[in-house]
Amino acid sequence: MNKKRVVVTGLGSVTPLGNDVESTWSNILAGKTGVGPLTRLNADEYPAKVAAELKDFNIEEFGVERKEARKMDRFTHYAIAASLMAVKDSKLDITDENAHRVGVWIGSGIGGMETFEQQYETFQKRGYRRVSPFFVPMIIPDMAAGQVSIMLGAKGFNSCTVTACATGTNSIGDAFKVIQRGDADVMVSGGAEAPITKMSVAGFCANTALSTNPDPEKASRPFDSNRDGFVMGEGAGIVVLEELDHALKRGATIYAEIVGYGCTGDAYHITAPAPAGEGGARAMKMALEDGGIRPEEMDYINAHGTSTPYNDKYETMAVKEVFGEHAYKLAMSSTKSMTGHLLGAAGGVEAIFTVLAMKDSVLPPTINIETPDPDCDLDYVANEARKQEVNVAMSNSLGFGGHNATIVFKKYQS
Repeated sequence: MNKKRVVVTGLGSVTPLGNDVESTWSNILAGKTGVGPLTRLNADEYPAKVAAELKDFNIEEFGVERKEARKMDRFTHYAIAASLMAVKDSKLDITDENAHRVGVWIGSGIGGMETFEQQYETFQKRGYRRVSPFFVPMIIPDMAAGQVSIMLGAKGFNSCTVTACATGTNSIGDAFKVIQRGDADVMVSGGAEAPITKMSVAGFCANTALSTNPDPEKASRPFDSNRDGFVMGEGAGIVVLEELDHALKRGATIYAEIVGYGCTGDAYHITAPAPAGEGGARAMKMALEDGGIRPEEMDYINAHGTSTPYNDKYETMAVKEVFGEHAYKLAMSSTKSMTGHLLGAAGGVEAIFTVLAMKDSVLPPTINIETPDPDCDLDYVANEARKQEVNVAMSNSLGFGGHNATIVFKKYQS
């Protein structure tokens, strides 16, 4: 099969570091953290005291009227905002003529959890008649893709991935394949999540996945010896993927080319990664092979890097398995040290960071590396951003259920 080339032509995000790509990226390069005190909930009720929350976000600023906004969960608000920004950035005009060739693939790890909790409380107190008629459409994870397609008028391939923390990367990888095989010209893709809710935080606290470090500045510390869990984050990251000839024909700005995608299962444990990151290693190898990339060509990896003890250690081991001695020559950083972990949105946001590292020739840092872990001995771009040319880069995402996903980008060359 003649595979079509696919490029990135638009970026959009809302994150704990800013409600657009520019402010988020600026804060990332400055090594600022988006983590702060947990305010959406009563922190006294949880061992986790910090979270990476959005600040001053208002969906009405993106053209969604208040009446319509009340029919959507917050994760859908985030997806809409990031998607509208990405499409605007791409200068893509969706018309009756091309709408059937423009698709949407946006995932969410847990969907409308906040709506579920609120409506269940209403049901318990007041009965089924008082439950919102929009309850089901508000909670199902595919509604981000559904609402975005409606707002954009995109009538092409429409889907949703739910693979826990691998969701965003799987979504982009799957959307890439849709275009590569010729089923669409453009795909709006990524992930959205609004997980800072009573039950979500309770569940992650109960399985001891969240950091109990009360210091917002220091709680998220991937690859550091004193890491003790991830920090919950929220937001959305969306990219516009486009078939190369289609992009060139309309004079689009090209950020990078997406060339490889790998997706594997651990078949090991519902929450713990497979020993030595075996599944993640296979996903990286698959992505390299898919893109025709030699291991020694890799310049930068945006790591999954959650700040949990096993994830960071095993991801490091997986990188060594895949890249051999070159593992010590490439750079790898975890931007979750600043954004927190956006669960199903993480891969979308981190794909944007990976592309921008390539565009701007700068490596985002991993902040809070103070006491190096002997098991984590690679170049994690500790604490400060670094100017460096990036020609080939990858982004990793690993999720509960043993889901592993990797995407590979190259600097675009005609």
